[in-house]
Formats: sequence, C-alpha cells, structure tokens
Amino acid sequence: MTLQSDSASPLLSLIIPMFNAGDDFTACIEALLAQTLTSLEIIIVDDGSTDGSGARADAVAQQHPHVKVIHQANGGVSRARNAGLQIARGKYVSFPDADDTMKPAMYQTLVEMAERDDLDAAQCNAEWFFKASQTIKPLIPLDRLTSTGVLSGPEWLNTALKTRRYMHVVWLGIYRRALIEQLGLLFEPGLHHQDIPWTTEFMLNARRVRYTDAVLYRYYMHDASISNRKRTGQRNVEYQRHYLKIARMLEEINQRYRHQVTIYPSFHYQVTREALSVCHSIRREPEADARQAMIADLFESGTHKRMLRNARGVRQWYQLLLWLSRIYRWRNK
Repeated sequence: MTLQSDSASPLLSLIIPMFNAGDDFTACIEALLAQTLTSLEIIIVDDGSTDGSGARADAVAQQHPHVKVIHQANGGVSRARNAGLQIARGKYVSFPDADDTMKPAMYQTLVEMAERDDLDAAQCNAEWFFKASQTIKPLIPLDRLTSTGVLSGPEWLNTALKTRRYMHVVWLGIYRRALIEQLGLLFEPGLHHQDIPWTTEFMLNARRVRYTDAVLYRYYMHDASISNRKRTGQRNVEYQRHYLKIARMLEEINQRYRHQVTIYPSFHYQVTREALSVCHSIRREPEADARQAMIADLFESGTHKRMLRNARGVRQWYQLLLWLSRIYRWRNK
C-alpha cells in the first residue's frame, strides 16, 4: 500500500516529550529516523532538559528536515504533549516516550491500518524490557487478546480492559488529529499517568478502531521511571492523590457519555481498580503519619463511595469490601 498525504501535511506527527533523556535518547531517535513511513514529522519537545539532551535534539533537527524541536521551561509531560499538539500537522498523531524504541515498520503498519479501514485509532501490542534483568515480557499475551477487526472505540476499550493486561498508554497507537481537535482533548497538566483519562475519553468518541497483536513498541523499565519509582512518606501521599484524581476523572467521563455510548461494566471496574491501588499503597507505607494522610485523602475525596458505586464482579467486590474493612480499621490508629 502506497502511503501519501493529500496535501503538504504529513500523514503522521510523532510528539516526543523529552526531559534529561540521557543516553537513552540516542536509541530512541535512531529508531524514529529508521521508520519506513516517509510521510512523517517528528516533534521533539525539550521540557527544560539540563543534561544536553536539548542540544542533541537540535543537532538531529539540523540534519533531518522532518524533525522539529520545541524548547520550553520544565512543565511536565502533559504540557509538553500539548505544546506538540499545537504545531502538529499530521492526519494522525502519536506520543512515543524519549527513552523507548520501536520497530522500523511500526508507524507504517499503523497508518496503513488507519488509511485502509478509515480508523480513528490503530493500536498495536508492545513489550516490556526490564533493564536490570535483561528480560522481555509482552504487554498483552496472545492468550489474552489477538488482532481484532474494526470495532467502535467503546467496544475496543471494553475488549481491551477485559484482558486485565491493557494499559492506557498513548504510545501504543496512532490517533486521528481532527477528532482530538474536535473534542478539544488535551492532557491534564501536572497529572501523573494522564494517559488514562485521555485515552478513555478519546476511545468513547472514536467511531472505528483496530488492534494488531504485532509487538511493535518496546518500553524500557528502569529504576528512574516515574511508574517504577519507590516512594514513602509525604512524597507517597502526594503521588497517590494522582490516582484518586484519575478515579474521579474516569467516573466523570463515564457520566458525561452515558447517554451517548454504552458504558460497559469494565469501564466502572476500571474506576474502582485505579482507586484500589491507593489502598495497596496505604498498606505498604511505612510511615504512620503518611498512612493516615492517605486514608484521610481517600475519605475526604469520597473515593470510598466512588469505589462502591463502580465495583463490578464478585472478585472485585470481595477485594473492595476486604480493603475497606482494613481501611476503616486502620483509620486514626
């Protein structure tokens, strides 16, 4: 299939937030430059790097006309992605991380899927690469999910969530930019794991989505990553507030679209699942004051009631009632 844009604009814009990417940036940019898709622009958003990453990005842009660099004060991943969206010209957009890699045919594969089937989103499988042990694990095992036909966004999200392996990560696919602009869909500044509400709202509005089980993206797990970092004390308290906010945002999204699309049980399940992660963190927190602060946040935010409203399935109800009984017992002790 020959892929050509109908205008001077590229078919795909890749928006890469970058903050002190270090040596990992080299492997990432090499993988991006090796893409077989030629109708492509690469937008690197240097989010206030202090390790020379910004200068390295500028050097790449000088040698490759389809690479652009934005320099801005450090404001986090969400603001960097939003800045990239403001100048993106592609029919589709994607958001790879600056320390990951992908196969050369990844974006050609996804754009071909999108163009052939008039998709609002095309997603693929990925693999985790654990740096410490040098081991690899698929994101979604084939016994959980294989390639799909064309589904509506809500149907795909329901199918994916039921695997219990799917992750709301924007680097997993490409997304129609016109739909993003129509929705005014931006990333929430300052929110860790902002991919979760973003992808949820996008999929509830997507008409046509397809998934390929081909493993095309490699996510590198290392100790410095936000999701893999150990936190205790006040830092842990502040971090868990992100999950409380995400649970609230997911419930609000379900409410907002309940008369427009089917809100599957898995969508409610996801709300309670995100909130239950805070309960696990409370149990693991070694500092008593921090533990009590997290418990107070859970109740003051109404998350205990939110979990009860959204729990689905016997197993999740059992987990929820078990955790709530523990939380009530630990409260003010």
